[in-house]
Amino acid sequence: MNNIKSEDLTIFLVDDQKITNFINKKLIEITGICKKVYDFTIPKTALEYLEVHKPDLILLDLNMPEINGWDFLESMEKYSTHAEVIIVTSSTSKLDQEKARSYSRVIKYYTKPLNQYILRKLAEKYQRKMPLKNTVKQ
Repeated sequence: MNNIKSEDLTIFLVDDQKITNFINKKLIEITGICKKVYDFTIPKTALEYLEVHKPDLILLDLNMPEINGWDFLESMEKYSTHAEVIIVTSSTSKLDQEKARSYSRVIKYYTKPLNQYILRKLAEKYQRKMPLKNTVKQ
């Protein structure tokens, strides 16, 4: 399978564990989903950059100190963002999965770790959503 390059796609990784962000960033590079990936171990910093980098997709952990994933989702409503959210967590709780469904911007719920197959499926989805660029010179 060829790498899919969605160069206009911007992804935020929000997880307090640096190693998780590192691994997910490497998987994103390997699958070629996009070139613009920003990783944050402090959720508050990610919120501050929502309107600066305008992410299309946020991979969000639930269990973080200070601001957990649920608080992050609530805080996102204060910002002008179209970002969709994929929850990537160690929680296998059915209650968490049900709660995630109550947020319109949450499109998927995965338990850690992510893998290339999941990211390739995301790449295919976002490749279809990307607008065609006008390549005709006038």
